[in-house]
Amino acid sequence: MQTCERSNVPEKYGREVRVDLKEARKRAEELIKFGFGIADAAHVAFAEMVGAEFISCDKKLVRKCKRYKIRVWCSNPVAFCVKEDLK
Repeated sequence: MQTCERSNVPEKYGREVRVDLKEARKRAEELIKFGFGIADAAHVAFAEMVGAEFISCDKKLVRKCKRYKIRVWCSNPVAFCVKEDLK
């Protein structure tokens, strides 16, 4: 299994994640078939793999994520701030 490590994220702000690159690529290719762009599909696939919220200013992309019911929370930065009760 080929993996990707992200170990340079400060412990205070994140966590180390390991992702199966073959699975991420497979999921990205599925998303491309649904009409996602290559970069967007890759970003969504990696967010799904690590269970991260997916935040975007691209209204069309957010709508597409909701339409295809991606496996993680997805919305815009304002909705994220409301969700997290950030002021």
